[in-house]
Amino acid sequence: MNFGVRRSRISTDSQQATNVHQLVLSYITLWVLKMFGAPVDLSFNDIGNLEDAWTEEPRSGLRPIKRTSESKYQSHCLRLNNNNIVELHGLQKTIKYFLAEPLQLAWLDLSFNKITHIDPILSELRELHVLYLHGNGIYIPSEVERLGVLPHLHTITLHGNIIEADKNYRNHVITTLPRLKTMDFSAVTRQERIMANLWHQSNSRSRRGKKPAQ
Repeated sequence: MNFGVRRSRISTDSQQATNVHQLVLSYITLWVLKMFGAPVDLSFNDIGNLEDAWTEEPRSGLRPIKRTSESKYQSHCLRLNNNNIVELHGLQKTIKYFLAEPLQLAWLDLSFNKITHIDPILSELRELHVLYLHGNGIYIPSEVERLGVLPHLHTITLHGNIIEADKNYRNHVITTLPRLKTMDFSAVTRQERIMANLWHQSNSRSRRGKKPAQ
């Protein structure tokens, strides 16, 4: 066997997968910008406590964000990715501090932090459409259910968390979030949702069958 050729093919396949991922990410980012405008960007600031973010000046982007007379940003997007955030205590206050319309927050990026739990506070963001949580340390799959109450949530990322190691990870998330269209930068297809629902039904029957007799 020519191992050199094999390694070359693996390398090529890996590069192609990376390119596809980057294309999908770019498309989603452009879509978010078109739908919700430029984000208030507080990424890469070594923020550990959310209230520490209040002293930071959001990064300037290609599309400047208008500000109100109270210096609030007229944006529905907030980027807090690539920091050292462990817990989300003070998230609502931080959103109110920066955004002119905090109740209209539609896109929240918390990726690449040190978050270990899906805080119930996220379920209060009723207008949230897009939520990035990839690259954290979330380890309890059932906590995803806290996001099921969000009526507009259609895009989520959770890859790079401990819960991804669960063999039924994707099925669980898809059945828990019925309005999901994109997960981990991959479209949720109709066939995939059907299969996930069948898994959920089978899993539910199995659990009922294991209940001890009264």
